[in-house]
Amino acid sequence: MRINHHPSDETLARFAAGTLSAGPALVVSVHLEGCPVCRDRLGRFEAVGGAMLDDMPPAPLAADLFGRTMERLAIAQPSPARRPFTRRQSALGFELPKAMRDCEIGPWRWLGPGFRWSKVRIAGSPDAKVMLLKGRAGLHLPAHGHSGREFMQILSGSLSDERGRYVPGDLDEADDDVDHRPVVGREADCICLAALEGDTRLHGLLGRLLRPLVGF
Repeated sequence: MRINHHPSDETLARFAAGTLSAGPALVVSVHLEGCPVCRDRLGRFEAVGGAMLDDMPPAPLAADLFGRTMERLAIAQPSPARRPFTRRQSALGFELPKAMRDCEIGPWRWLGPGFRWSKVRIAGSPDAKVMLLKGRAGLHLPAHGHSGREFMQILSGSLSDERGRYVPGDLDEADDDVDHRPVVGREADCICLAALEGDTRLHGLLGRLLRPLVGF
């Protein structure tokens, strides 16, 4: 199926520079697995960044740089007790992307009629707001807006809103200008990976009831 929705230039530039936070970076990594167009775009951003570094004058390194770098690497190592994602694939009902191989995936939890969510934990980034969402075919998801940016990669099924239709491989970026109520396609249940840089503003009574269940 053709991919029609891609990360913005700003997002890919941040990804190439290593300044995109862990949650959005995971969503972009999943998108890159299946999108040769964006892998090519990313290569161009990385080439530009490399050229800029080549043009910069050398700077002296701090005497303790190596020690501080090793400390950060040690902190970022995943816990040996962390459950590999492969043990959760059968429970989730689908195969996870390779980019999520080091993530800890929680069980499906009720979020509303026909609507489930699963918390995704990224090794070394415990505060990342990342989740899997699963909606029943034909379901109207809760109306919501955003404070900050939401990154959503479609893994199976489809979603539609007033901006278009999103199918497997598509990545949607929604900022605080977007206020919508996505609808799951009638052909199949929809599963997507979502990451938040800010918060989701759920509207109405249902939104206020669901908000404590997500815990972000």
